[in-house]
Amino acid sequence: MKPANSILSSFGTTIFETMSRLAQAHGAVNLGQGFPEGLEPADVIAKAAEAVTAGPNQYPSMMGTPDLRTAVAAHDRRFYGLELDPMAEVMVTSGATEALAACLFGLIEPGDEVVLIEPLYDSYLPIIRRAGGTPKLVRVEPPHWDLPREALAAAFSPRTKLMLLNTPMNPAGKVWGQDELEFVAGLLERFDAYCVCDEVYEHLVYDGRRHVPLMTLPGMRSRCLKIGSAGKIFSLTGWKVGWVIAEPHVLGPVAKAHQYLTFTTPPNLQAAVAWGLGKEDSYYDGLAAMLAERRDRLTAGLERVGFQVMATGGSYFITADFRPLGFAGDDGEFCRHITEQAGVTAIPVSAFYQGGDVNHFARFCFAKTEGAIDEAVMRLERFFARIGP
Repeated sequence: MKPANSILSSFGTTIFETMSRLAQAHGAVNLGQGFPEGLEPADVIAKAAEAVTAGPNQYPSMMGTPDLRTAVAAHDRRFYGLELDPMAEVMVTSGATEALAACLFGLIEPGDEVVLIEPLYDSYLPIIRRAGGTPKLVRVEPPHWDLPREALAAAFSPRTKLMLLNTPMNPAGKVWGQDELEFVAGLLERFDAYCVCDEVYEHLVYDGRRHVPLMTLPGMRSRCLKIGSAGKIFSLTGWKVGWVIAEPHVLGPVAKAHQYLTFTTPPNLQAAVAWGLGKEDSYYDGLAAMLAERRDRLTAGLERVGFQVMATGGSYFITADFRPLGFAGDDGEFCRHITEQAGVTAIPVSAFYQGGDVNHFARFCFAKTEGAIDEAVMRLERFFARIGP
């Protein structure tokens, strides 16, 4: 038989699917995959149910329903002061991962260089390589996740087509600050590059921090593509509703890629998300406050167990160093070990790096019910008390 595509065939099953299957097989509390529990807004779900009954239930425009595109534009005006033409600068996608694929396939030519910051979400590299791009990796590392500015500047060249920027950052929980964003903006201008901004955790920031879209900085409006996710805003990750915001000359080629990926997104879900984006500030503030409480609850529990927990300013995730527990293996072995033996699942942070040397950290998701968090901590405490250091 002739071989399949060599690039995509070279990648294994995503670590999130792998660990979730393992969690299911062992009856583990799954703090690995980043799907939230107990946070879904009932009124938004009710709107989806109403819309599927009322219809229409046929193909909407590949660009998204006018109501949702208008709601996305209003959302970004309300929170960031962005003035958008919803019919020319907003496109709805079937989730943020599809939005990423459309942006990368629409902009990258074979041989183009793409600057990325590790740790990085696992879909980035396969899409870039399949599009013919050359990844240029720069890393931030625990415990402080500081940006190595010299290394970032050195990664840019005349062949740089774009940078992919994730803020707040998965799994680091890093919320990029104004000065870091200004540094990035300067590089984009100097090398005439675009930036695909993965901002799906834009409302999940804590401790008085503020999410600043790179698109709002001077000179960045025409260079940035801003990706958002209803799954993260409304804790409804299975709906797979996302969007891309960009100026028409940038959004055009992205829409050409999108039309051959998923083409469109269920109209009832678009209707519910359009309604939900107009929810009062108390919803957005309450979601962040509730998640901050759960972050602190899990942090305290993991520290009682003996982990060294890194600070997290945004996202769903805590990164924890397990070396104080005395485990001798790497992070993949550790996460499998606690899933099978303690009944708690986490994700090895090495899955977000290419070098294999950041291998003693586990990522735990705190967007779970308090009961699930408490049960996971109890199981870990019981297990590590039993086996000793």
